[in-house]
Amino acid sequence: MAKNISIKLDFCWRLFATGLSFFSFGVGGFLLWITVFPVISLLPGTRLHRVSRGQKIVSFSFYVFIGLMHRLGVMTYEIVGLSKLNRPGQLIIANHPTLVDIVFLISRIKQASCIVKAKLWHNPFMRGPIVNAGYISNGDPEQMIADCVAWLRSGGSMIIFPEGTRSRPEKPYLFQRGAAAIALQANAVVTPVTMSCSPSTLTKAERWYEIPACRFHLVMQVGDDIGLEAYAALPKSIGVRRFTQQLQDYFTQQRELIQHDGK
Repeated sequence: MAKNISIKLDFCWRLFATGLSFFSFGVGGFLLWITVFPVISLLPGTRLHRVSRGQKIVSFSFYVFIGLMHRLGVMTYEIVGLSKLNRPGQLIIANHPTLVDIVFLISRIKQASCIVKAKLWHNPFMRGPIVNAGYISNGDPEQMIADCVAWLRSGGSMIIFPEGTRSRPEKPYLFQRGAAAIALQANAVVTPVTMSCSPSTLTKAERWYEIPACRFHLVMQVGDDIGLEAYAALPKSIGVRRFTQQLQDYFTQQRELIQHDGK
């Protein structure tokens, strides 16, 4: 009886803590927009300097958010290969199993841009970080690719989910070609990052309040750089298609290894 009560109390607490975490995330983004970002916009420097400052602020705020979820008992986490990140001109390509993947990645990469859904530019809780950190809209695909390439060539780093949205559990990966096109045009340093979450939560098929029976454990594993030489020598369309397939095969293999190790 006492054990059952303890389990129920733990579940109720994690449900409350999850809601509190996401509420804090929204309020924090709004407060940054109306208090912090107007101040830093007044500081001297070029647009690149302003974007750099904005990205550092967003990275720190996301670091605090992940720490909050951890301390409240919502999640635990593990990072393997962090030293391979935070390099100029680096394109981080990752799978996307959960809602908090981008938050977790940016919390560990002090200066990184990413692609954001166009509709989020009108979200008052997200607009401040998006605009001031120089994130890139997916509203115009051609312009999106050009902006990403320009950012990488300037020495900035980027995070891209080639699926374009969160993975659906047990469904095969289906990567879009944008990430490969950006990598080849920019001749970027391409670093794969595999995200995994156990037990499954915050997926495309789950609401935020559909929490698992215990704390979830998020793992971020940074792989070795992927060379582009073999693809750059091919005609553009063929190189993009083949590199996209390699990325899809890589993450499929990583998922299979994780599933096998979990059994």
